[in-house]
Amino acid sequence: MTASPDRLALRGDLLDFTGTPALDDAASPAVRWRPDHWLLIERGRIVGAVPGSQPPGDDWAREDHRGRLLMPGFIDTHVHCPQLDVIASYGSSLLDWLDTYTFPAEQRFADAEAAHAGSALFLDALLAHGTTAAAVYPTVHATSAEALFQAAAARGMRLVTGKVLMDRHAPPALCDDVAGAEADCEALIARWHGRGRASYAVTVRFAITSTPAQLAMAGELCRRHPGLYMQTHVAENRDEVRWAAELFPEARSYLDVYHRAGLLNERAILAHGIWLDDADRALLAGTGAHIAHCPTSNLFLGSGLFDWAAARAAGVRVSVATDVGGGTTLCMPRTLAEAYKVQALQGRRLSAWAALHAATRGAAEALRLGDEIGSLEPGQLADVVAWDWAHGPVATHRDRIAQAQAHPHALHARVFAWLTLADERQVAASWVAGVPRWRREADRTPQAAALG
Repeated sequence: MTASPDRLALRGDLLDFTGTPALDDAASPAVRWRPDHWLLIERGRIVGAVPGSQPPGDDWAREDHRGRLLMPGFIDTHVHCPQLDVIASYGSSLLDWLDTYTFPAEQRFADAEAAHAGSALFLDALLAHGTTAAAVYPTVHATSAEALFQAAAARGMRLVTGKVLMDRHAPPALCDDVAGAEADCEALIARWHGRGRASYAVTVRFAITSTPAQLAMAGELCRRHPGLYMQTHVAENRDEVRWAAELFPEARSYLDVYHRAGLLNERAILAHGIWLDDADRALLAGTGAHIAHCPTSNLFLGSGLFDWAAARAAGVRVSVATDVGGGTTLCMPRTLAEAYKVQALQGRRLSAWAALHAATRGAAEALRLGDEIGSLEPGQLADVVAWDWAHGPVATHRDRIAQAQAHPHALHARVFAWLTLADERQVAASWVAGVPRWRREADRTPQAAALG
């Protein structure tokens, strides 16, 4: 797509957050709601917002999205690029699913052409689903990480990734060795970490597929290069937890395996975290590490129910992630709707505000990127998505009813209905740093704003 003009104004209903909502508060003061406003963007950064009745001057390019929701782009904190090939595969628990579907798919990314094609498809799919930044797993092959970094740079996207580390309990074609893996990581760090919007993540698949020597090497990389991310899986499935205990009998818990290796820090992203105890949660809070909650994957694979309230009470940051391909969609609203159900099964209610915050400002803050993305605050890079409020007769009818409601929580009722019923068909356009990177076919030629 062509580059965005230096001054761009987008008109719509602006929704973001100024703080952290309580999990079940439908009237949170952290919600910032500005219906029918112009969002003002200069040179890729948000500079302010003005009411729709006060349009900017003729030196601004204007797009009129009245009747649409304008939000920060979603941030997916745990997703697997090569697993688009195996999304919606039938009938396995976690460990069987890896052997049957995931590992065969990942072997194809040893080929550079396949890795580049897969990376482009994956990132374009994220943008089409309203996600503008992500922490992503490629494969064990350095070429797969290289392809992802290149594809994200071409789109201007904030990307956290790094070649996967696995040196045991995986097919030989997916196993590396400690020295070779370290050399690959060092080369990728030198080439990509801190370049543009790229950040390197030391990516341990999970403790089961790394020897103690490889975990120690991963911890040394984190110490040697302050500012790196670390991403892995923890306590997703009870069989996995039992196997980790057998492999690391000296560790107090599965999480403690990573702590002993020096892998828990304020930039550590641990997916799932279902089977944790109070001591684990205290360790997460103390190290600043955070949990990427993956509800669709947890339900699809039958892994268990994440205790969000216990994590919040312990001071653990929580983001929400799709975890495709164990997860069943790249669409964050659909994922957040499943997060609501996971909490409901435990007798709790998750507000739309807490859910949306965890995939925008909350995710950005958990990644220590709150000064760059996650809200519509002046100074932020303009990663923005325009959403239709409804698609199809049922959602349109429901939205009309919600708009007619006059009770104190009417806005929450409308947004909750949107969140529950929305899907990727409602994404009209996605901007990355103010540049249009995806636009629905019907919206390729936006109408100029009507000046009142």
